[in-house]
Amino acid sequence: MTGSYADTGETRCSALPARPVTVVICAYTEARWEQTQAAVGSVLSQSPAPEQVILVIDHNPELAERARGEAAGVTVLESEGLPGLSGARNTGLRKAGHPVTVFLDDDAEARQGWLTSLTEPYADPRVIATGGGIQPRWPRARPAWMPPTFDWVIGCSYAGQPEVPSAVRNPIGANMSFRTDAALEAGGFDSGVGRVGSRPSGCEETELAIRLTSRNPGSVVWYVPAAVVDHHVDPARLTLRYFLRRCWHEGRSKAYVVTLTGASAGLQSERRHATAAIPAAALGDFRAASRGDFPAFARIGAMLAGISAAACGYLAGRSAITGRRRQDVH
Repeated sequence: MTGSYADTGETRCSALPARPVTVVICAYTEARWEQTQAAVGSVLSQSPAPEQVILVIDHNPELAERARGEAAGVTVLESEGLPGLSGARNTGLRKAGHPVTVFLDDDAEARQGWLTSLTEPYADPRVIATGGGIQPRWPRARPAWMPPTFDWVIGCSYAGQPEVPSAVRNPIGANMSFRTDAALEAGGFDSGVGRVGSRPSGCEETELAIRLTSRNPGSVVWYVPAAVVDHHVDPARLTLRYFLRRCWHEGRSKAYVVTLTGASAGLQSERRHATAAIPAAALGDFRAASRGDFPAFARIGAMLAGISAAACGYLAGRSAITGRRRQDVH
């Protein structure tokens, strides 16, 4: 990005007035209500605060009723789309009244300065979406077997991502924003991908980001590591079983994305991660193990198992898509 703040990795537009933005938080379960309240509070405490905050409840009337009674300072809506995160996000996107729509997960808390950092890049007209850093808030110590290159499994920033402001293919859904009109004109999030309840699927933000940059030549998705949120990690996600299940579903979701965007865009980041970041991490763990850090062997094993699970999920997804196409022909 020549001729913008991105030349140096520093923001030159900090003196500009805050841009009017809408923040959308989607929730589906009362089990996370305290975290949802904390997420809302972290948004309302931003300085400057957003012009509009929307809390979308995903097909849970009891939670919607509770939110209307207890969530002060926000607009509570019930999802008008299909059950799942994509449908809920689209509901918020359609009701957004400002040029930029920001999405924050219901179990994440924004740090001070997050909103300004995440939205400042829109001073450059080429920026069509942004994403920020996501740090895990562990319920206890980080599991020794979990490799940092796979922190995307728990919805967080992971080793191998850029460490300075950079153009990326897509943001991570827990902490991202889009130009509202561009996202709406592109059709919003595809309900064929994304999380539904506790099913650990994803990639809806990946598919939308690819579609946006494809429809708008010269546009970029800008990653801002300093726009940080803290993401609560559910203890249920700290098991090897969940780790493998999440990797498998990610591979399956990627198969669907590839049918929509092509392998070049759909697997661009994954190829780079699998051929550079993961081998480098494995080498580092081999060296650590040789110095007596025996959990490093477990991290190496988890990386191999995670890659295998994702590959199997991808193949299963491709097979299912091919089968459906054959049925459609007949």
